Amino acid sequence: MVPRLGPLKLKAQLYAGDEPAIGPGKAALLEAIEREGSISAAGRALGMSYRRTWLLVDSLNRCWQERVVDTTPGGGREKGARVTEFGHRILHAYRTLERSLLDAAESDAFRELAGLMRNEPLPPAH
Repeated sequence: MVPRLGPLKLKAQLYAGDEPAIGPGKAALLEAIEREGSISAAGRALGMSYRRTWLLVDSLNRCWQERVVDTTPGGGREKGARVTEFGHRILHAYRTLERSLLDAAESDAFRELAGLMRNEPLPPAH
């Protein structure tokens, strides 16, 4: 979920080249994988298609210096997916960054900008 504070919408995304390395959706996916123990179950919990979920995990593993999600094929005990220790570091740092951005929304600079903005935009000029 992307926090919205009055006129401010916060969505932190970090890129590796042109590819989003992490953002709100990938962070939520990592949390769901940790909770569900399975990439496909995490996708179902988030309402994502199987293909989309796997593409996001592949992207996560390609964008970072180490694997973010490890998988063990098959069902049952010791099978499925898990967020690596490195993945937990990324997720923790990302959530910390989000909290820092929310703190900035309480700054005098934000209040000043918000105070200078119209409640609704003027109609487009024709």
